[in-house]
Amino acid sequence: MKVDILTLFPEMFEGVFNHSILKRATELGAFSYNLVNFREYTESKHNKVDDYPYGGGAGLVLSPQPIFDALEDVTKEKDKKPRVILMCPQGEPYTQQKAEELAKEEHLVFICGHYEGYDERIRQHLVTDEISIGDYVLTGGELGAMVVVDSVVRLLPSVLGNEDSAPNDSFSSGLLEHPHYTRPAEFRGMKVPDVLLSGNHAKIEEWRRQQSLRRTAERRKDLLEQYPLTDQDKAWLNQWRDDHNLS
Repeated sequence: MKVDILTLFPEMFEGVFNHSILKRATELGAFSYNLVNFREYTESKHNKVDDYPYGGGAGLVLSPQPIFDALEDVTKEKDKKPRVILMCPQGEPYTQQKAEELAKEEHLVFICGHYEGYDERIRQHLVTDEISIGDYVLTGGELGAMVVVDSVVRLLPSVLGNEDSAPNDSFSSGLLEHPHYTRPAEFRGMKVPDVLLSGNHAKIEEWRRQQSLRRTAERRKDLLEQYPLTDQDKAWLNQWRDDHNLS
């Protein structure tokens, strides 16, 4: 996967992209990135990339010219148009399902804004996706782009090393993930559940399923409303609610 990032602060990405899973993905050849400072494309003699909004109002708005020219430059030798993602608090709320969708693409371009917003022509004529990582406002789109790139790249083949890791993540299955334990079996009087030490893989999978359902019911009831529960799932949940006097 090739990723181009249009940003006024390319240096922000170096630390993130040169460590951990993203570094591994680069070394494997699964992921390559290009950081583009779109200020370098401005035709302004003062090197400006923003201006005051027509009609008045607070703040400055990113001008279309530098971003249009930067995007045309990074895509000029491409036969297939990339997905162009605008990081924006007005965008589609980001989900694991969106990450899985984007992980199937060969080329992604991220536009990271600053200031009050974007000239609307950028949104209307360049962008294929608008993404928000939450209902809050950051100083720029860089941190959001890092989040999206990390969540997408870890899904690429061979990047995690264990092909079962990503499908079992929280949200990938539609439920929150079950609890995890590792050695020692007892730590400061706190013991690992006996079933995980039993060696009975069928019982372990059953326990994990039950825990995943319970954790989702406790923390994200909204996910259960959309999830296709089996009769066995419903029975486990009803038993758990009865045991805890829950409605």
